Amino acid sequence: MIRFNRVSKRYQNGHDALDNISFSVEQGQMVFLTGHSGAGKSTLLRLISLLDRPSSGTIEINGVELLQLSGRKIPLYRRGLGVVFQEHRLLFDRSVYENVALPLRVASYSPLEIRRRVQAALDRVALLSKESLNPQELSGGEQQRVGIARVIVNTPTILLADEPTGNLDPKLSEEVMGLFQQFNQFGTTVLVATHDLALVEKMGNPNLELEHGRLLV
Repeated sequence: MIRFNRVSKRYQNGHDALDNISFSVEQGQMVFLTGHSGAGKSTLLRLISLLDRPSSGTIEINGVELLQLSGRKIPLYRRGLGVVFQEHRLLFDRSVYENVALPLRVASYSPLEIRRRVQAALDRVALLSKESLNPQELSGGEQQRVGIARVIVNTPTILLADEPTGNLDPKLSEEVMGLFQQFNQFGTTVLVATHDLALVEKMGNPNLELEHGRLLV
């Protein structure tokens, strides 16, 4: 499903964000990516999302070598990915429903299909009853769940999360991680970057640890 083979990433300023990384995450797995700030976690996720390209090595997703994807095929590839950020990036001039519907409108889904998918996504994060509210009327944890609903509305096969609980208290962090576990149980492959080692240990999922761009084994 996700395979890195001797992947390195060096930026123009000479900084080595990743150094000779090799690992695999199989279909249907949920794996945590841990390490100190600046260890390379976000860079690794950016490579999977094709927001960056590796300096060397190969990355294979669902049997497709990413370096072989032409520019016109990248949008189609990204439709199979869902990315959750620490900042939920909601639009406060739109309702909860419209925030979740936005990627479907961009993809030109029919109104009926948008309604079906949005309500299903909001139901999965327990916010269906608040679809007409403005996100500013919600708690921080609820806003993060709206952001997650917007990601899963396209039913991605791979879900990437970059420090999704960084701004949440321990109780809400567990709640959000519990949602990721639920998605994983439905077959979604989940890769979560986090520095919350206590929560990682409590969840009991496999863990990939980075240190200064290197993968610890």
